[in-house]
Amino acid sequence: MMKNNNHGYNIILEYIKDLSIETPSASTLTFVRKNLSNYIMDIDISSSILKNKALEVTTKLTLQDKKDNIEKAHFEIKYSSVISIDKNIKDKNIISKIVLCDLQKKIYPKIEGIFLGLIKKAGYPELKFEKKVDFDKLYTERFN
Repeated sequence: MMKNNNHGYNIILEYIKDLSIETPSASTLTFVRKNLSNYIMDIDISSSILKNKALEVTTKLTLQDKKDNIEKAHFEIKYSSVISIDKNIKDKNIISKIVLCDLQKKIYPKIEGIFLGLIKKAGYPELKFEKKVDFDKLYTERFN
């Protein structure tokens, strides 16, 4: 199903490409629940060109403990969007902004909702994502 918008691209389809929630033991669950503040979200965005000249954009969210704790849980989702770019857009900077910023602002709330909901159901009902992602700022920092 193609979703039209007026931002130079169309979303053709979206899907969960991979999902991993790993809690090795009950003691890990208890430890991680007490130390959720150590868990930080990383975002990685990659893209590849498909045969029909569409782009598959994969947004990977990883929630992980950055400290050296022995007991850790692992949370990761890879969410893919297949998009077509307006054929009149040739500038790579504009395409980069569509992939890294415009598309992300549209799909991220859905990805975050799915990911947060599943993590809560996996035994972490207290988890909240406090920080909102500013994709405009991330894009500007990356390319300036």
